Amino acid sequence: MPQFIDTAKITVKAGNGGNGVVSFHREKYVAAGGPDGGDGGRGGDVVLQVSDHMSTLMDFRYKRKYVAGNGMDGQGKRCSGKDGEDLVIRVPRGTVVRDAETGEIICDMSSDEPFVLARGGNGGWGNKHFATPTRQVPRFAKAGLPGQSREVVLELKLLADVGLVGFPNVGKSTLLSVVSKARPKIANYHFTTLFPNLGVVYVEEGVSFVLADIPGIIEGASEGAGLGHDFLRHIDRCRLLIHVVDVSGCEGRDPVADFEAINQELRQYSPQLAGRPMLVAGNKADIAADRTGLEALKAHVEALGLPFFEISAAAQQGTRELMFAAARALEELPPITVYEPTYVERPPQVDLSEPMTITREEDTWIVEGPALQRLMANVNFGDYESRNWFDKMLRQSGLFDRLEEMGIQDGDTVSLYNLEFEYRR
Repeated sequence: MPQFIDTAKITVKAGNGGNGVVSFHREKYVAAGGPDGGDGGRGGDVVLQVSDHMSTLMDFRYKRKYVAGNGMDGQGKRCSGKDGEDLVIRVPRGTVVRDAETGEIICDMSSDEPFVLARGGNGGWGNKHFATPTRQVPRFAKAGLPGQSREVVLELKLLADVGLVGFPNVGKSTLLSVVSKARPKIANYHFTTLFPNLGVVYVEEGVSFVLADIPGIIEGASEGAGLGHDFLRHIDRCRLLIHVVDVSGCEGRDPVADFEAINQELRQYSPQLAGRPMLVAGNKADIAADRTGLEALKAHVEALGLPFFEISAAAQQGTRELMFAAARALEELPPITVYEPTYVERPPQVDLSEPMTITREEDTWIVEGPALQRLMANVNFGDYESRNWFDKMLRQSGLFDRLEEMGIQDGDTVSLYNLEFEYRR
């Protein structure tokens, strides 16, 4: 039997930028051709894309690390290196992506729009960029920057309008099978449903909705008991719940107690979920030898202001009326929830105690080092606050003090990989 995998933790790594190259134009009859070293190619991005052909996260069970292509190094004759190939990761529709460390939502893959999860590093500059009237023979180029790396948790939350909830073996799978073309496994024992099933219910011309059969919830499910805890997340998006209760009395259960027990589990899992609009279906009414339990449940439910429907899914009695009521309720409800990102990019924790190499080329001071690479790979230089934070980190590292000790002057150029600026005290 195929397993239903609905959470997975993966590590993604974008491609590194290619290195710039030192090269000079060599051609017969062309004197002093000058520098012509090309730039390195940009590293590939890691991109998430929704696939409607996937229904679980099974593909991520064994493969946990995903790496995009690196950019190629530059070449002579001003030829830039080839950009690294993007890595496209396909996920089921409804996958929520969270930061593994903080649990914050990075994105909700519910639309067809691709999402760049990790950005590739910029390519390094070739020596053609460093030619000036006073420095006509630059014998240096820049290395490419590393790509972003991050660990994320993928969490599948089904995109269904209506969710069927209730104890195991109350007839949820049977109901789904008779009102839609879904064909879930059905048998007369508990925990038949081992993973959620979806079906499209066509009510009438132009009116349809997606119905999800959620595996049976038992008491203690919100604390991890049974199968229900693993799948409660799948009704997070449902706009409407249909609570199916067995009123036949065949197993000697109390319908009212069952109804309240499931509601208690929903409240403990999520108060917002427990507050969703709900229809109650008393199922297996056609085989109820004693209607005492059915009438007690009906009175209890209606006292709470909830609509009650007496049905028999197996005999297809009352199911059409229930689906019409669900369709009417959905007309008044807001669309399916799409989770807004809550993730805030944090400044990288980079150890700048590692020594940086400083090389002087006339009035240009070239600063390099692995720590500086990692720092620059995580800074958005288009953002004012990020640039200020970057300047603060450089000062704290003692870089500017070292430059002054080595004799840097106002107006000299400081070159940090693919960034250059004039030094001012």
